[in-house]
Amino acid sequence: METIQHATPGPIDGLEIKNLAVHSDDRGYLFEIAHNHELPKFGQVYAVGDPVRGAIRAFHKHDVLWDLFCIVKGSAKFVLIDDRAESKTKGNLQIVAIGERAPKLIIVPPGIYHGWMALEDDTLMISTASELYNSDKPDEYRIDPYTYGDVWTVKGK
Repeated sequence: METIQHATPGPIDGLEIKNLAVHSDDRGYLFEIAHNHELPKFGQVYAVGDPVRGAIRAFHKHDVLWDLFCIVKGSAKFVLIDDRAESKTKGNLQIVAIGERAPKLIIVPPGIYHGWMALEDDTLMISTASELYNSDKPDEYRIDPYTYGDVWTVKGK
């Protein structure tokens, strides 16, 4: 399997980033994370917590599995690279920052390398997958988090 080493900043075809509506009143707030039509099928939901800002979990991609990501506490920087052979955006790298103050849902189709870094202490992500995790035959291909250079440092703008 050939993996691209250089990525071009730009949007990724098929990657969805949805703003989530927050409903709040004197009791607090609520936001819906995902609906059943956003995945081809339902596999599992899990929570991932990063206790320390700067923790990186990257990169991997799937052949079959779709991922949905939502940060419910703190904030995170997601880096995604299109590695799909037939994609018109193959080689594009997209960075998305999301967090609890403006919740979003990231929908990642198969074939896109993805990873994230906590931007705050105690960041918590809820992830929904289209497939159950199979430890005997995992649907994941992992590469080093610095395969595309230092895409993790937060730079001033």
